[in-house]
Amino acid sequence: MPDIDRRILIGGAALATAAATAPAGATPMLQFSDLKKEADVACLYHCDFGDPPRFVQMLTNIGNHFSAYGADPFAIQLVVVAHGAGVKFFLETLEGTSWRDEAMVPQIFDRVALQAKNGLKVHLCDITFQRLNLDRSKVRKADFISFVPSGVATVAALQAKGFAYLKIG
Repeated sequence: MPDIDRRILIGGAALATAAATAPAGATPMLQFSDLKKEADVACLYHCDFGDPPRFVQMLTNIGNHFSAYGADPFAIQLVVVAHGAGVKFFLETLEGTSWRDEAMVPQIFDRVALQAKNGLKVHLCDITFQRLNLDRSKVRKADFISFVPSGVATVAALQAKGFAYLKIG
């Protein structure tokens, strides 16, 4: 299946606009009003944990979820909302973080990128980056990743917009 950009096809232009107005190479910041339900079936996966096997299980579930709908971006919309230790899976390096002594598993992010080809979006909590003094420039460069003002508030906002809630583990 060719790469399909849901922002363009379904009209969720907010991420495209945020990306266009962000400085070159910067991860865009979305507002709650930018978050849209774009498919009849929409689900958020809540990631506030830093355990790699649990994260891999979440990715397996996301892959199964997409496959049950034939990876049709018009039929299903999946989003990961990450805050706390969950943001570490989206960093280029753990140097300078409280996780600096942990090993990075590059294949984990490769699996995220593979699911992004099916339409997966990732929203990272800006409050986490502020409170943990994390360098936002260490976030992996990918058009499916954005910042949101608050991870937990985004979870609630997406649920209010009709997203189902899943948490692994």
